[in-house]
Amino acid sequence: MVDGGQRDKRAWREEILARRKAVPAEVREREATALAAAAATIDAKVVCGYVPVGGEPGSLAMLDALRSNGARVLLPVTGEPGPLEWAEYVGPEGLRRGRFGLREPDGPALPDALADAEVILVPALAVDRRGVRLGRGAGYYDRSLSACRADARLVAVVRDDELVDHLPEEAHDHRMGWALTPAGGLRKLEEQAGN
Repeated sequence: MVDGGQRDKRAWREEILARRKAVPAEVREREATALAAAAATIDAKVVCGYVPVGGEPGSLAMLDALRSNGARVLLPVTGEPGPLEWAEYVGPEGLRRGRFGLREPDGPALPDALADAEVILVPALAVDRRGVRLGRGAGYYDRSLSACRADARLVAVVRDDELVDHLPEEAHDHRMGWALTPAGGLRKLEEQAGN
């Protein structure tokens, strides 16, 4: 893995995306099963999640596990660059192709959804032990997370080797308080205010 103190975000993104492409399908499936089992232990009434795409860790089983545990699951709906909108996940049959080819709920957008969520599962390419998250660079989550409630648990979902010691950080980055990994499950990161 690149050295976080010496490399910029672009270099990190390139390396992690290349590494994800090289992960065999059977490893992805094992990791997705482990993430679904770990997600089933999350105790919350409202959870914001996402549908993994490409090499992102997880699967719809992770969302179904949250619902089976009694959580109302909300997924992002992408629109124009700006804060994300959210709609309820009712199962795979309620998903449609959205912007950028992402699978999104076909139900109505819910105003103030982030303000209701106790847990927000955030896709990440990597997260460091301080809670600094590396996303894909479009800024959707960074523009959205300011609307979440102060006590919401922000959880970066990454592969085990994507929990690293140090990533570059910018002023607009929102720190995560937790990481969810296949082998490590849900783990608290260094104490951060509001997480």
